[in-house]
Amino acid sequence: MQMKKSRGIAILLVILLATGFLGYLSAFGIGSDQWGSARDIKLGLDLAGGVSITYETTEANPSAEDMSDTVFKLQKRVEAYSTEAQVYQEGTNRINIEIPGVTDANEILEDLGKPGSLTIESEDGEVVLQGTDIKDAQPATQQDEMGNNETVVVLTLTEEAKDSFAEYTASHIGDNLPIIYDGNVISNPTVQSAITGGEATITGMSSYEEAQELASIIRIGGLKLELQEIRSNVVGAQLGEEAIQTSLLAAAIGFAIVCIFMCFVYRLPGFASSIALCLYVGVILGLLNAFQITLTLPGIAGIILSIGMAVDANVIIFSRIREEITAGKTVRSAIKVGFEKALSAIVDGNITTLIAAAVLSIMGTGSVKGFAHTLALGIVVSMFTALVITKYLVNAFYAMGFQSEKLYGRNKEHKTINFLGKKNLCFILSIVLIVGGFVFLGVNKANTGNVLNFSLEFMGGTSTNVTFNEDLTIQEIDEKVKPVIESITNDAAIQTQKVTDTNQVIIKTRTLSLDEREALNAALEENFGVDTSLITAETISSTISSEMQRDAIISVIIATICMLIYIWFRFKDIRFAGSAVLALLHDVLIVLAFYAVAKISVGNTFIACMLTIVGYSINATIVIFDRIRENMTEMRKADLEEIVNTSITQTLTRSIYTSFTTFIMVAVLYILGVSSIREFALPLMVGIVCGAYSSVCITGALWWVMKKKIVKKA
Repeated sequence: MQMKKSRGIAILLVILLATGFLGYLSAFGIGSDQWGSARDIKLGLDLAGGVSITYETTEANPSAEDMSDTVFKLQKRVEAYSTEAQVYQEGTNRINIEIPGVTDANEILEDLGKPGSLTIESEDGEVVLQGTDIKDAQPATQQDEMGNNETVVVLTLTEEAKDSFAEYTASHIGDNLPIIYDGNVISNPTVQSAITGGEATITGMSSYEEAQELASIIRIGGLKLELQEIRSNVVGAQLGEEAIQTSLLAAAIGFAIVCIFMCFVYRLPGFASSIALCLYVGVILGLLNAFQITLTLPGIAGIILSIGMAVDANVIIFSRIREEITAGKTVRSAIKVGFEKALSAIVDGNITTLIAAAVLSIMGTGSVKGFAHTLALGIVVSMFTALVITKYLVNAFYAMGFQSEKLYGRNKEHKTINFLGKKNLCFILSIVLIVGGFVFLGVNKANTGNVLNFSLEFMGGTSTNVTFNEDLTIQEIDEKVKPVIESITNDAAIQTQKVTDTNQVIIKTRTLSLDEREALNAALEENFGVDTSLITAETISSTISSEMQRDAIISVIIATICMLIYIWFRFKDIRFAGSAVLALLHDVLIVLAFYAVAKISVGNTFIACMLTIVGYSINATIVIFDRIRENMTEMRKADLEEIVNTSITQTLTRSIYTSFTTFIMVAVLYILGVSSIREFALPLMVGIVCGAYSSVCITGALWWVMKKKIVKKA
């Protein structure tokens, strides 16, 4: 049924008003407290700073194993405040906690609790459970025997403690089991029945807040080591105000270029998509605020990828509309059929990436989880704006009288390109690049001892606390202090944090030798007149622990397997899934080779960069596979080689345009950004180019080879 002109005008006005309102909300907020303003979005340590707390063990010489275990458990604990919180070891018996997006150290300390010793004892003082026997403690709501809701605390025991606790409770029903923390009884539950499942429930909570507090104390008391706070500070952003401002400017310029490009290439539908993209930005900013998601550089990578996928969805739709007009359909019919035919490619590409984001969100930690949150949010919103908002806008414009074929365009006739004829050349080129990357990894290992230029997030380093004679701004630290430090370390991977309301600056570098520390002290005294007796330096561990690295690798593997299963299910052919995964591996290895050759610092953003490339690559591959699947039905008399070449040729314009728009967003970020931003943007640019190359030149050819060599048995 055709939309009436009045309805079209109404829809256009509603969408424009919604876009304007979200833009106003993001810029200014509502009410005296400016609720909803983009300024209220929680930013990570790299963008806005936060609270830094240092604990020291009461035991003088704790073992490395106990320290590692305590760091990991604290990391899990503080992720309740932010997925981007960092926990790392300082010296031999200190642990630093950095929580972004907060400014009240006392509130965090009170809520976090003082890490101390916890035991569950019998009435005569016998220790039944140690704090380390409790794997987790969480508040919950359940129904009592009368059917009423009650608040409880659920304790999950370790496998080692489960059986012994079951045996004890079976013979002590009716006895009390006091929970003692730092010598004080914090709860005194009664054994009501034998606890055999490794899960105990504490009832009698007066409120959910009380249950939260008790669960928090039990969790923090379950650490292997007893800790005491020795200092807490509010620290400034690691990147500085200049980095934030240039990044925002770059994002605005890149977004404007993308909108102009879409209008120029796709005319009226391009203008509709630009409005939808503006609405997308407003919704994303609002949801980041509403869900209190901490935004960091890896999170920005997730948003960039989702913007690229939003543009991609519109490009697929508009290309389909042009194809239908070229085939002789009316504009009205072409719009309807274009959206219908584009649906499967858009849904499959987005759901595949969404599956990966869900797995990474559940299983990942730190920056991986932050990336997954923003990516998942962006994918859902981008699908809504492309499939709903853009569709309503295009139909509204048509109903308002914008019906001329010239406003929508036609496809130019393109001769089918023989991509498969060049497959051997492409395969050889890819193999050479990948093998060359492994050679450089070996050369780096021989020269430096590491295959890549790992930053202090992976390797640890030295933290130097310097008290300057004046209160330096973050920009002054970047422009004046960092070059002095770099002249000593010969390494640009330097992190600085200003301690709020003091003249202190925390400088984190690679591990410095004694001579380098003395040289740094002398340089700081010579250039800034600092008192070297006030300079302190400690060796710090990596902020990305081995457990976090393991979790990241496992989550990526599981995400890849899930994507493979989904593609297999949707395309009914394991060869589609197999070639897609091989293409992902191809892109990751080539970008890894670039890291090795260019010696770019490998830190938190490395993981986000690789995940972005995986998401981008799989989406581009799905579009081509969707067209192959369609053409295998419509071109039954053609041979397989012709079908593959035709499918790649038909989607080539989409591949080029999508790669160009995404590349532009990142390229502007690279041109205008500070050095740390450039180290983040450059590999992304390489990955975008590589992803476009592999989707066009590798994936279809791989599938064709598998189809020919691995013949499906009857």
